[in-house]
Amino acid sequence: MASVGLMHPSAAGVQNPHAGQLLQAKADTSKKPQPAPPATVIAPPGSDLYLAQRGDSIPSVARKYLRRTKYLNSNELAEAIRAANHNRQGVFLKSGEQIIIPGILEAPIVEKSVPVARDFEVRAIYLTGVMAGSEHGERIIRHWREVGGNAVVFDIKDSDGIVNIAFDHPLATGQRHYISDLPKLIRFLHSENMHAIARIAIFRDEHLVTTHPELAVKSHKTGQPWRENGKLVWTDPSNPKVQDYDIALAKFVAQSGVDEVQFDYVRFPAEGDQKDALFSYQANPAAEDPVADRPATDHAAAGLDVNGHRKVDRPKKPVRHEVQRSEVIANFLDRAYVQIHPSGVLLSLDVFGVMAWQRPIDLSHTGQDIVAMAKHCDVLSPMIYPSHFFGMDGIAHPGDAPEHFIGESMDRFRLITKDSGVVIRPWLQAFAWRTKTYSPHYVEVQIEVAKQKGGIGFLFWNANNDYSKPYTAMPEMRAAKGRYFRGDEVGVKAEPATAVPIASISAPGAFTNAKVGKRP
Repeated sequence: MASVGLMHPSAAGVQNPHAGQLLQAKADTSKKPQPAPPATVIAPPGSDLYLAQRGDSIPSVARKYLRRTKYLNSNELAEAIRAANHNRQGVFLKSGEQIIIPGILEAPIVEKSVPVARDFEVRAIYLTGVMAGSEHGERIIRHWREVGGNAVVFDIKDSDGIVNIAFDHPLATGQRHYISDLPKLIRFLHSENMHAIARIAIFRDEHLVTTHPELAVKSHKTGQPWRENGKLVWTDPSNPKVQDYDIALAKFVAQSGVDEVQFDYVRFPAEGDQKDALFSYQANPAAEDPVADRPATDHAAAGLDVNGHRKVDRPKKPVRHEVQRSEVIANFLDRAYVQIHPSGVLLSLDVFGVMAWQRPIDLSHTGQDIVAMAKHCDVLSPMIYPSHFFGMDGIAHPGDAPEHFIGESMDRFRLITKDSGVVIRPWLQAFAWRTKTYSPHYVEVQIEVAKQKGGIGFLFWNANNDYSKPYTAMPEMRAAKGRYFRGDEVGVKAEPATAVPIASISAPGAFTNAKVGKRP
């Protein structure tokens, strides 16, 4: 009977009314489910759509896209990517995930220089290439602008020889693109109404002499690359290939939109065994010059010798003139200025502060003849950090005597460049090396003395890019209305300032001590 019941459809239906449905359900589950089509993500105008690959992260995608976007650094772009994708959290992306990339440029940025007069009052700080291309550097720039600065000096090539931008040249190897997009950085500075100064270390180039030892200064004794106190760091300033390379880099930077190109280390090596240093210009050390004019005597005017007899014309031997280091530097600057200046940018030169004393030994070693150099630039920037004048003028602690060394240096530089039209814009000390008195007041004294001694603007150096003391001093100086600086702004003519007696650095209670890196 049980068997009959199992065989009877109606009975089976009574025992399990869902039997038919169960069988159908089992049949359906035997088929693989079809995935739903992915939701289509549409990139807004000015954006791009990126399909994430395995191992991608938001920071890595930001670095990949940075040059194609309006953003200055990859951290900014990463935050913009998160915001554009519904405030996307986390770091890693899923393979196949669609990500909107905002701020896409239609074409690479092309920036033009903003011309200013050579006597434009620059108020600048210095940034390394690493810092200039970073988010922290951007914050430093904004802060400097907020407190009254109007310019930034940043490294294109420091004395290590590493080029911080993309530059297509056979000698520019080993690049590190800390500044990923130079025109973009310049546009940012221009948007902040700031003067952009690109610094290039010229003849001290460690990377170039390491990769191309044939371009180094040679040793008389060994014929091998010459070393300054054991260090292989100097290219031969008189080597045409070295000069052409540096000029090409300067021209490229000028055409990228900077407002000023600044040459540093535009000199010969000043230390080490100078007698052992051999330069390419010494391969032909003597050059023919016209015979020097001599005062004519009555006999000479009449064509007679000293005894009154008729002179016999003989071929005159040319006077041999030994080329000096200063002539090599002046000729290089002449070539550079002719090629760079037509682009509309200023050319400034960093020079040793001690050159104002015009000591023969300094001139013979460095080749920095200030009178000659002033003819081939717009601005001279002497490095007159008080702490660096050790052994000078009988002052035991020069770092604690900024009034004397800033004032004396400026007086001397102004005198020896008289009537040249060149602007003296000094490098000032923003670090605590060899001084116990470095403070905001120390900063103010330097600026005030330099201004009253004929300086136009100033540049602050700190190798660590720590400008805490200038940050504090700037608002106070700006409030003084012309006492410390005129207050020039790009495109705006400043009012003339009135002279005010200089405050002494020896004011009690004005000092703090800080440890800051010194300039190499």
